[in-house]
Amino acid sequence: MSKSSELFPAIGQVVDETESKVPKDVSAENTAADEQKAVDEIDSLCMKCHEQIPEVDLTLPPTERGQVTTVEGLLRDIIADLAMDQPLRRIQDEATYTSIAALLTKLKAMVGDPDEDEDEEQAASSSRKEDIPIQPFTLKLDDPSGNSFLEFLGSMSDPKWNVRAYPRTFEQNVQLGLVAPDEEGNAGSSQTGEGQEITKEEILTFPGNCSSCGHSINTYMKRVDIPYFKEILIMSTNCDRCGYRDNEVKSGAAISPQGKRIILKVEDSEDLSRDILKSETAGLEIPEIELVLTHGTLGGRFTTLEGILNQVYEELSEKVFAGDSSVGSEKKSYETFLAGLKSAINVEKPFTVILDDPLANSYIQSLYAPDPDPNMTFESYDRTWDQNEELGLNDIKVENYEEDAQEQDNADTVTGEGVGAEKKES
Repeated sequence: MSKSSELFPAIGQVVDETESKVPKDVSAENTAADEQKAVDEIDSLCMKCHEQIPEVDLTLPPTERGQVTTVEGLLRDIIADLAMDQPLRRIQDEATYTSIAALLTKLKAMVGDPDEDEDEEQAASSSRKEDIPIQPFTLKLDDPSGNSFLEFLGSMSDPKWNVRAYPRTFEQNVQLGLVAPDEEGNAGSSQTGEGQEITKEEILTFPGNCSSCGHSINTYMKRVDIPYFKEILIMSTNCDRCGYRDNEVKSGAAISPQGKRIILKVEDSEDLSRDILKSETAGLEIPEIELVLTHGTLGGRFTTLEGILNQVYEELSEKVFAGDSSVGSEKKSYETFLAGLKSAINVEKPFTVILDDPLANSYIQSLYAPDPDPNMTFESYDRTWDQNEELGLNDIKVENYEEDAQEQDNADTVTGEGVGAEKKES
């Protein structure tokens, strides 16, 4: 990926470019004054974000404008806003003035600001300001739209940084303008024949609620018989109100006694047009570009090979975060990986696709079926105990389970009689 196509330009890079345009004859006094100015607010999608500092019980309501700043800049803006009307509060409401004054004291301790009487002395010595201890605190950003971001240091494994996603409530969707207040639908009901076999032409409908906006939607399911493979179930969900979409593929056959590994040599664009069924238990690997999708990644998908590679590229490219502390070598290696993935999608050179499914529920279309495909090989293998345990197969028994239950009852009866005999002897 070229530098011009970066999704998120580094904030530090923008600052450096801005400083390079400042004339060199600007005095040091003006430069120091400019550094104290708050970062300009810009219009953004982040307008419904709640900001919380639990240590001081401070919660900021959402505003109609977004802001790009630093943590220190955010705290200084809060201090300036609260201190603006303090002289008036001191006359009109002394209790509120006292409470806000105590809050300001705590906030100033968080940014390392000295007392008002020591401002001039501390400003004269910048080295002493660095020695002022800063009180630890927690900053929480709660954004129902998901458009807020707090920079991490190094990588997303930063121990001081954490992110959690949650489904929005119907009220939050109304506040964001995604749905109208009077559009809350009632879950419908569908009647299906009980005891009737599902035909291949029949499409079943299951009513439910959208996990994104909360409106009532329908999930459609259909049986599909893949030639020279097995029967599968395709389920599709599409919300007309918020645009949420989800597709899942389930196997409609019995559990295979062995796992299967499919190896395909991709040489031209015709190979990319092959249908591929990747079950939710399958993993995908392309050794030439060091792409490894662990078992369960992307869930179940029934598409073409080109379609699943494009989806992988989109998922990975959307997660690029280039911050001030990004290591150049890591960023370059990631861009090299994405460039290799793009070249594989364009079939600039041959590569190998390995589809490994412990349940043998995955499939790649053979262009020579029922004859052997010269570019595709199959390998069957016995699952390990750990794989069966992860899939929940070790505790499943579908044959002679009634005999085991009878033996367990007999063992319990014998144990009970033995305990009774011991009591009589004693």
